Order: sequence, then structure tokens, then C-alpha cells
Amino acid sequence: MEATFHLGEPAGIMIRTEAGWHQLTEGTSGNWTAQGLSVSLSAISGQGCALELEAPNDAVRLIKLRWKMKQQGRPLILGDHWERGYGDLEWRGIVPERVLPWYFLRYDGSRTAGFGVKTGPNAFCYWQLDADGVTFTADVTSGSQGVLLGARKLLVAELLHDAGQESDSPFQAAQRFCRMMCENPVMPKQPVYGGNNWYYAYGNSSHAEILADSRFMSSLSSNKENRPYMVIDDGWQLVSGGGACNGGPWVGNAKFPDMERLIGEMKETGVKPGIWCRPLLTAEDVPAEWVRYAASGGQVLDPSLPDVLQHVRESVELMAGWGIDLLKHDFTTFDLLGQWGFTMKSRPHALRQSFRDRSRTTAEITLALYRTIAEASGQAAVIGCNTFSHLSAGLFEIQRTGDDTSGKWWERTRYMGVNTLAFRMPQHGTFYSHDADCLGLTADVPWALNEQWLNLLAGSGTPLFVSADPSIVTKEQERAIRRAFELAAEPMPVAEPLDWLDNTCPSRWLMNGEETSFEWNDVNAELLEEKDNGWWL
Repeated sequence: MEATFHLGEPAGIMIRTEAGWHQLTEGTSGNWTAQGLSVSLSAISGQGCALELEAPNDAVRLIKLRWKMKQQGRPLILGDHWERGYGDLEWRGIVPERVLPWYFLRYDGSRTAGFGVKTGPNAFCYWQLDADGVTFTADVTSGSQGVLLGARKLLVAELLHDAGQESDSPFQAAQRFCRMMCENPVMPKQPVYGGNNWYYAYGNSSHAEILADSRFMSSLSSNKENRPYMVIDDGWQLVSGGGACNGGPWVGNAKFPDMERLIGEMKETGVKPGIWCRPLLTAEDVPAEWVRYAASGGQVLDPSLPDVLQHVRESVELMAGWGIDLLKHDFTTFDLLGQWGFTMKSRPHALRQSFRDRSRTTAEITLALYRTIAEASGQAAVIGCNTFSHLSAGLFEIQRTGDDTSGKWWERTRYMGVNTLAFRMPQHGTFYSHDADCLGLTADVPWALNEQWLNLLAGSGTPLFVSADPSIVTKEQERAIRRAFELAAEPMPVAEPLDWLDNTCPSRWLMNGEETSFEWNDVNAELLEEKDNGWWL
């Protein structure tokens, strides 16, 4: 059996400032120093260490720690994503250039070890594993530039290690390590299920259509104690149209003349109203110093400024005041860093612009924004979409853990949805409620395949959102959704992907104590659906 894999004292520490790289020298009591720079490592809870930085005179960009650990055997490695999954999560062998954001798991055939940072760190943290050891990097930049800490000591992150137990499966070990990383997860008061209009309307909707959606979703649920949600996605706000995902001001457009009245009418149908917003983008006339950069649809605000945070707070409080039960906020990753998670790799920041307050890291500024949204939402549950996973945990009840599924193309739902559901399932109940995204029920997607996705979501214990045009839903589909809602409305055990070690789209699942198999590539179903839609030649 292979020797236990430990985090010990690093073999070396380097810091990159705006002037270049600096090799630190180990001193006493866990301190490492070089030319006015200081890093300290102090033990926490016997399983990790707190990493702190002092740099009174320098603008710091990166901190790198290196441990020498010869790899034995043929371990499998599972990493996380910066924000959402993009259909590419998997157990793989050693890939030295592979960036593993926030944490990773290492399975040697008998034991699964975990390496990571506690949720809510003050840096963007990632790991890399090669044949000779492990490298940890903390990105402490403030936008495009190094952070200027001055006299402040920064708690960069709390690094954790779990050696694993031979009695645990990799899935059980992943769940345990996620619990270690997030001490205070925030979960919804009840299981989450219901409707979302995006994957059939794609931003083209109205007051009357949302009410029709609400009545339909309400009719599909018989649970009196836990009513379904109906989420109004993008397209309701003043500056919207064509699926552009524009931002504020957060007042209704001509098709949504009175949002407070609509929310009240939705509640009368028996649903919990939810609403979408993009908090950092606005077309409003705001002070010039608030604007970080111009963008399509308006300007992106600088959340390092107290006045901008107050503006976001007031916007969220306005929507919460309408009586919503759920706030879905979107695009903070893209608006803060200028790129999607799948292109970030070791360079999360893609924008030239820094923040006006350079005394705080991007992670600290992001955390302040997320806390503001969470506080301003009041009693409404919050779902973060395109938000940083490790910075959302413990603040938002629900996390959109994968990129968009589709109401137009089954392959995207299979690729994004099933992969995300499986590989981020250990985060459900340990970080937040894990939402792998909707069932897009349209004529463009084969029902034989969509029905399997519906059944997996309903029996997984995770949120179930259905996006369906009431006018096209068949009686068979209606019965299936009723059954699914009946399951999803009640607490369920977390489903476990049984073949996730060797299948990026797991087909064997343990659901409520029973093994269930799915066929995600039913060619006959796809061809039949194409023929029915006039595509068959």
C-alpha cells in the first residue's frame, strides 16, 4: 500500500510582485521572508495551515508554495472549477499543467486524499500536481494589478489536507472533504423545484405569459407545504431584448409594467416568485467614478467602491421588496474578470482595468459584493449563476454549478448537465444546494432523452427547474412532471454517480438506495425527434 500523502512544510515559497519574482527564505516559527516581504504558515485544527502575507511596500500578484512528493502508482485526480462546470470535469491521471481551482482529490485505488482551501478565501487559489510534487498558487491581484496591502496583514487562505480513509469510497471522501472546507453552508429552508422561463422563451416574455407559466407550474404540484417556484428570467427589465442578458435599471419594461403587481398575482396562483438580475451591469446614468469599463448594454460598475455596493444593495432591496421568494443573480464572474471560467486556467483576470481600491484583492472585493447581495435579499433565497463557487459557499443557498443546458440542443444538456450534476454532487448540502440547471422542454429536444434528465434531477435530491411552454406540453409529459415534482418537493438522499471514475457522463446512479441506469445517447430517440420536426431527409 502506498504511503499516506501529507501536507508538510513546503520545500520553497516564492512571491511575484510587480517588480518580479522573489524567493523567500525560511526563518523561525513558520515565517518566510525576502526583501520586505513576509509569509507565515501557522497550523490550524491539525489538518492544515493558515497562510498570511505582509507586504508593506510592494504590489503583490502571486504567492506560490511547493511541496516535494514523489507520486507512486497511477493515481486519479479530480479538480473543481473556478465558477461553473463546463462539461469537462473528470477523474484524470497526472497532468502537470492542469489547473485545479480551490481544491482537488487524489485517489490511489484504496484511499482518497483531499487538498484545498476553506471556502471564503481572500485570494483566487489553485493547485497543480506533477510527478514530483504539488504546487499551490494564491492569486492576490486587485483586478489587473498587484494588491497594495500597506500595513495590513492579509489572511490569504486556510489550506486543508485530508489523508482519506480506506473505508470510504471516493464519493464519500469528496463529501467529507467538502464539509471540512465549508464550516457553515447555507441551505434553502425546503427542497427547491418549479419553473424557469428561459429555455423556451429565451428572454421573450410578458406579464401575461409569466402568469400562464405560474398557473401551469402550480397545477403540476399537489404539495401544500412546499409550493413550486416560478422564476422570471432575463427579459423583464427595462433594457432587455433578444436574449442579450442586459442589466439595470431594475424596473419592468413595456411588457412588464408593474412588477410588484405581477409578483403578487404569481403568489395568488400558488407559486413562489423568483426573479433574475445582473447586478454589475447598468444602463443608468451613474457617477463616472462608479464605472469600471464600458460594455454592451451599458457600463460595468466597480464594486470596490462603497457607493457602488450601496447602489447594488438598494437595487436588490427594491426587488426583494416586491415580495419575491428567490433572487437569481448572474454574470458577476464575467463582469468582474472579463472571461468565462473555462478560459481562466492559471490567469483568472482578463481585463486591463484594475479596481479603484487597490488595497483589497479581487477575492475580497468579490466577497464584499456577495455579502451585500445576500444581506439585501432579505427572506428570499439566493441562487448564484456565473458566480465563483468557493466565494459563494456559505453565503448563497443555491449555486448554479454548471453552464447552461438547452431547450434547443440535447447534446448541450447531456454535456453540461449530467457531467455537472455528477462531479459537483459532493458539494450539495456541504457548500450549498447544487443546481445543475434546467430541463428545457421544447419540441427541439427528444422527450425520450429529456425524460431521463427529468427523472435523474427529480431523484437526485438537488433542485429541479423545468422550463416548458405550457401550450406544447403533452399529457404524457405533464404526468411525468407531476411525478417528478412530487419527488422533488420532499427531502431526498443525495444521488451518487457510481461510474464517475471512468465515465464523464455517468449512466449508473444510486438514487434513494436503488441503482438506476440511464441511456444518454439514444440515437433512435434523436432520429425520431428530428423526423417529427421536419429535419429528417
